[in-house]
Amino acid sequence: MKAVYEDAGKIFAELVEIDSPSLKEKKMAEHIREMFRRLGVELTEDDSAEVTGSDAGNLYGCVKGGKEGKPILLSAHMDTVMPAYGKKAIFGANGEVRSDGTTVLGADDLAGVTAIYEAVKYLRENQITHCDIELLFTTGEEIYGKGAKAFDYGRLNADRAYVLDLSGRIGDAAYAAPSILSFTACMEGKAAHAGFCPEEGVNAIAAASRVIASLRQGRIDEETTANIGMISGGRGINIVSPECVVRGEVRSLKHEKAVEFLREYREAFEKAAEESGGRLYWEESVDIRAYETGLDSQTVTAYRKAAEKAGIEARMVKTFGGSDENVYFQYGIEGIVMATSMNCVHSCREYTNIHEIVSVTEILIHLLTGENE
Repeated sequence: MKAVYEDAGKIFAELVEIDSPSLKEKKMAEHIREMFRRLGVELTEDDSAEVTGSDAGNLYGCVKGGKEGKPILLSAHMDTVMPAYGKKAIFGANGEVRSDGTTVLGADDLAGVTAIYEAVKYLRENQITHCDIELLFTTGEEIYGKGAKAFDYGRLNADRAYVLDLSGRIGDAAYAAPSILSFTACMEGKAAHAGFCPEEGVNAIAAASRVIASLRQGRIDEETTANIGMISGGRGINIVSPECVVRGEVRSLKHEKAVEFLREYREAFEKAAEESGGRLYWEESVDIRAYETGLDSQTVTAYRKAAEKAGIEARMVKTFGGSDENVYFQYGIEGIVMATSMNCVHSCREYTNIHEIVSVTEILIHLLTGENE
């Protein structure tokens, strides 16, 4: 697929040069709409920006293919993490592409956008019969699927999705991902002069430190992780600290387990506040909910066959990262998240490989033209 390889490199480089940090996806959305318009595919922008605060909405479109059966949803996100301004695609040997080292590359998720575009382009230019394709390019995915949460799912007819947004070996696909619950624990103590009358104060930092030291963190078991990632507080080194704010998260492949573990955290902070004579203000949120697509499902079976036809070994994996599929699953759309040549993501060492993007494109082509199972 030489032509696909050459075009994929060009398309990817064009996308990389567009600044699209989360909630600033307008230019990216305009460019993607024009790309698909050249293929005769119209993408419409929804009104989710009113909810998300982005300067653009999600893009949705449908590509008729002539095969009977329900459409398949292909999805990727338009936003990138920071630092994301002034990105450049630096091409190296053997198809490798990196940033210049001062920004992320944006392969997460522009490699996914490129592969979807190339698959649709190949099918249309070669007039190949395929199943109907629904396309969804979202905003704010890096903020726990913010754009996907604001989409109107009454517009979709697909009941299975292939989300192109996973690091790892090409052929890998995540069939399960965790719930992510975040929390803020604000310990309130009492200020006092640390030299003259420390006994009159209640040191919130000390109270918070005791409870943090007692909590289980890191990998709790094969399904669950927990982390306290931020702590702040105090007004001066000569003041008994009247407040301490602690922030963290719990992840688990089982939603109920995440909820229960977070309850353990809250109770520990409540006990520490009571024992110290202070108070606790607690906030928590379910950022995304866990999903698990059956290994014997049509979604997985079709993917395995498509990868095999492309000469690639399919491996089904569990991931501890979230994606838009976590959101789609809550609306009855079972799916998997495909590895899409994004490596060292969320860092300035991020890189991709055009050969691998083409391999992903080949899997998509076989997926879209294969027999309905």
